[in-house]
Amino acid sequence: MGLLLFDLVLATVVLLLAGTAIFSRNLTHAVMLFMAFGVMMALAWARLAAPDLALAEAAIGAGLTGALCFTALVRQPAALDSKVATSLLPICFVALITAALLFSVWQIPVSPNPALSHEVSVALPQSGVAHPVTAVLLNFRSWDTLLELLVLLLALLGAQQAQSSLTLYAGWSLSLSWSRLLSPLIILLTGYLLWRGAAAPGGAFQAGALLASGLVVLRLNQQLTWLSWQNPWVRLAALSGLLVFVLTGLFSLLWSSSRLWLEWPTAYAGAVILGIESFATLAIAVTLTLLVVGEPTEERADA
Repeated sequence: MGLLLFDLVLATVVLLLAGTAIFSRNLTHAVMLFMAFGVMMALAWARLAAPDLALAEAAIGAGLTGALCFTALVRQPAALDSKVATSLLPICFVALITAALLFSVWQIPVSPNPALSHEVSVALPQSGVAHPVTAVLLNFRSWDTLLELLVLLLALLGAQQAQSSLTLYAGWSLSLSWSRLLSPLIILLTGYLLWRGAAAPGGAFQAGALLASGLVVLRLNQQLTWLSWQNPWVRLAALSGLLVFVLTGLFSLLWSSSRLWLEWPTAYAGAVILGIESFATLAIAVTLTLLVVGEPTEERADA
């Protein structure tokens, strides 16, 4: 009974935060409500026994997306902050998306496909990892993850083409102190999530998003001035995830006994997956950081 009451309260809070964020008269308040919505959604995913999604939602939905919204808000004229949307088009769009999501959820079978779960379990010892989600994403369906990295890279390239100027100010002294203190902890947690992904929820996307959240704070505080698209090493880091994935695919095609693209030899599958995820973590972190912070054209100290 207690868990049911908690779930009802959580669902109510999620809906209220979503509604108030959409219809808020103040853009700053709307962004703050959206970030609170992301935190509650992470909790909802945890209650649905999906810790992978909960980690990603907390890092990306509540953290990086909120920072991206605040960055966009800084570039808007102050007069927009008091305007209220009068068009019904956003409301209709949200209603349509909500109806589509509800219809999709309605089509989900009550119980998972036992045959598919059984096939994954049977093939798991040959995957190189002990976690079924990692096995699917980095071995059985590695094409999907490869294309996700490609989409992320294309998003960064597109954002660079539409980049506008952003002025960075010298960070608040308390923010500078906390960022220096927490940076080693974030790096340690990133490594833990990356390593733990082989046997439990975690992996490259969660680790990369967490590392990006720390890089964003450091970059906004002007502590990582070298982190710019103009730096060739940064561009190489953003490309490294996709590049290493393709190279390991060529390795499997040329040297493995199966001669199949993206099919790792059983003896080396664990090491190959860890190598791919390590570079993917770096690429994801750099890409998300550049998407949020952008390419500042002027930096000056706060008076």
